[in-house]
Amino acid sequence: MPWRVIAYGDQVWHVDAVAERPANTQAWQLVLSFRTAERPRGRAVWTLYPLEATSKSSLFIQAERIPDAALSQLLAERLA
Repeated sequence: MPWRVIAYGDQVWHVDAVAERPANTQAWQLVLSFRTAERPRGRAVWTLYPLEATSKSSLFIQAERIPDAALSQLLAERLA
């Protein structure tokens, strides 16, 4: 089950969120995966979202506040 479902253009996209902590840092970063609903097991578009936190739970709490419009805009930038 996707974390979020958004519409972009004439397609529906499934969005998944993961936390990543680069080596030698204390901050977790939010990484998003976008896949079309028609091909949920197909190739994903991965991108870093400009959000950091010192704990995973805090990161995901902040991520819940991201509006769908911001996700659609991020996807548009990655597909351009």
